[in-house]
Amino acid sequence: VLASPMPLADPPPTIGAVLAERAAVHPDRVFLAERDGEGWRTVTYAETHDAVRRLGRALADRGADPDHPVMLLSENAIDHALVQLAAMWIGAPAAPVSPAYSLLSADHSKLRYVHELLTPSVVYTADGDPYADALAAIAPERVVVSRRPRPGDELLADLLTADPVPEAAGVGPDTVAKVLFTSGSTGVPKGVLNTHRMLCANQQAIVQLWPFLRRTPPVVVDWLPWSHTFGGNHNFNLVLCNGGTLYIDAGKPIPGRFDPTLRNLAEISPTMYFNVPAGFAMLVPRLEADSALRARFFERLQVIFYAAAALPQDLWRRLEDLSIAERGARVRMLSAWGSTETAPMATAVHFPIERAGVIGLPAPGTEIALVPVGDRQELRVRGPNVTPGYWRRPDLTEAAFDDEGFFLTGDAGRLADPDDPAKGLVFDGRLAENFKLASGTWVHAGALRVALVETCRPVVRDLVLTGHDRHELGVLVFPDVDGCRAVAGAADDVGLDELVVHPAVHGALAAALERHNAEHPTSSRRIGRALLMVEPPDIDAGEITDKGYLNQRAVLDRRAALVERLYRGDGPDVLVVPPPQTTSTIPQGGT
Repeated sequence: VLASPMPLADPPPTIGAVLAERAAVHPDRVFLAERDGEGWRTVTYAETHDAVRRLGRALADRGADPDHPVMLLSENAIDHALVQLAAMWIGAPAAPVSPAYSLLSADHSKLRYVHELLTPSVVYTADGDPYADALAAIAPERVVVSRRPRPGDELLADLLTADPVPEAAGVGPDTVAKVLFTSGSTGVPKGVLNTHRMLCANQQAIVQLWPFLRRTPPVVVDWLPWSHTFGGNHNFNLVLCNGGTLYIDAGKPIPGRFDPTLRNLAEISPTMYFNVPAGFAMLVPRLEADSALRARFFERLQVIFYAAAALPQDLWRRLEDLSIAERGARVRMLSAWGSTETAPMATAVHFPIERAGVIGLPAPGTEIALVPVGDRQELRVRGPNVTPGYWRRPDLTEAAFDDEGFFLTGDAGRLADPDDPAKGLVFDGRLAENFKLASGTWVHAGALRVALVETCRPVVRDLVLTGHDRHELGVLVFPDVDGCRAVAGAADDVGLDELVVHPAVHGALAAALERHNAEHPTSSRRIGRALLMVEPPDIDAGEITDKGYLNQRAVLDRRAALVERLYRGDGPDVLVVPPPQTTSTIPQGGT
C-alpha cells in the first residue's frame, strides 16, 4: 500500500462554494469562452455566479432535487456549463451524457436506459434540432434548450430571468454533484456517483502537488468532453478552482475536425495543455511545420499533460525537442492516473520524469494498494476522492470494493523501481485486455501494444490487438495520416482511404512488423496480419477511455466485422505478414 507523506489539507465543502469565492475575489476575470463567429463569447466569474443562482431557482421550480437529476445532452458550451453548475448549486445531480448516445445511435438504446435510470426532472440540450430524434426517443416531460426549441420546449434565456437563489441548504461534501456514466462497452452504462467531497478533494490534492497553479491562473484550450471525467472533472474544475480561463475548443483530434483546434491555438497561448495521444499525434506535426503556431503554443506554456500509458516515446521526444527549439528549455511533461470513480486523479506526477509511462505517486489523502492478480498487480484506490457507488445500482456498488474498502479499478500497475517506490508507478494496462490464443497461450495486450506502436512509427498512430481464440495475433491499425503521406510521398490532399492501400505504406508496415517478429517469434507476441482502418477511434463511442487509453474491448466489439475480414484476408487494406525464414538442422545422432 502506497500513500503520500503529504497530508491532504481541508478542501472546500462544495463546488458552489468555490464558484462563490472566485466570483468575490476576481469578479471580472473571464471564466469561460467559446467561439462566436470571428470572436469569442465570454462569461466572467461574476456573470457565471449570477446565472447559476438564477438557473438554480428555475431548475428547483421545475422539480430538480437530489432524487431527480438534470440530464444534459450537449457538446461542451457555456450554456452547458451554466446548467451543470446550477444543478450542483441546488443539490440536484448534474448528469452530462455522451452526445454519441444521441447523435450516433440508430436505436438510442443506451440513451433510453440512462434516461430511465436517472428519472431526470429536466433534460437540457443546446440545440433542439440535431437532438430532436433523441428527445423523441426518450420523450422527457420537460426540455430546456438554448436554441431552436421544438413545440413545448422552454428556452434557457427565459429561465435566466428567475430571481437568484443562495446555495441550497443541505448541500454539502457528501451531496451527489454529478452522475457520470461509464462507456458501457461491456454492458449497459454505469452511473458513477461523484460527490462534492470527491471533486473538491481532488482539486485540493492537485494544487498541493502543482503549486504553480496558485501563482499563475491556468489558461486552458480544451476539447475533452464534459461527459467524461478527464475533461468534465479534472480540467473544468482545475480551471474553476484556480481562477483560470477555459477556452472551449470545438475541434476534435480526428480528420476533418482538427482545424478548429489549430485555429484556437493560433490565437490563444495556453499555460497548460491537455490532450489524449491521438490529439498529440495530430498536433505535433503541425507544430513542427508551422513556426508561428509553434511560437504561440509555447509562448507561456508551463506544462504539458498527457495520458501516460498511451503516449509513445517518439511523441514525448518530439514535444521536448520542439519546446527546446522554441524556448531553449524543456516544457515539463505531467501525467496522472485515475478513473471516473476517483474523480479522476488518484496518482500524479509531481517530479521530473524522463520517459512516458510513469503515472506518478498517490495524491495527498489517497492510498494505492498493489494487489497480485495472476502475474500482475491491480491498482486499487481508497480515499476521499473515491465514489460511494453507482446510481441506483447497489449490486454494482457492492461488487466494486474489496473487504478493506479499496475500489477495484481493473487497471494493472507496477513500481518503476522495485527498490525505490518514490520513483513512481508505471501503468501496466487493463487486466481485462489480456486474452488467450486458441493454443491456450496468454497474450499480455497492454505492454505488447505500446511496443508495437513504437516499432511501427511513423505509419501507425495506435493499434488494437486481435486473436482471442484464434491461432495467431493480428492488429487493427489506426494509421498516422502524416506519417503515411511521408512514407508514400503523397500530397496533403491524399486521404486515408488511398493511403491504407498504398504499396509504400504496406511495405513500411510489413518491414516494421517483420523486425518485431524477428525479435519476438513466440506466438504470444508475433503479429501475423494487420488491417489499416480509415475511421479513427471515437471517444464518445467509448473507444478511448477517460485516461486517453484505447479501450480494446470497445474497439473490438464495435469493429467486429473488420476483425472477421482481417482473418479472412479480405481486402486491399489487409496485410498478411509472412512467417520468419528458419533453417532446420538435425543434431548428431538425431532423427
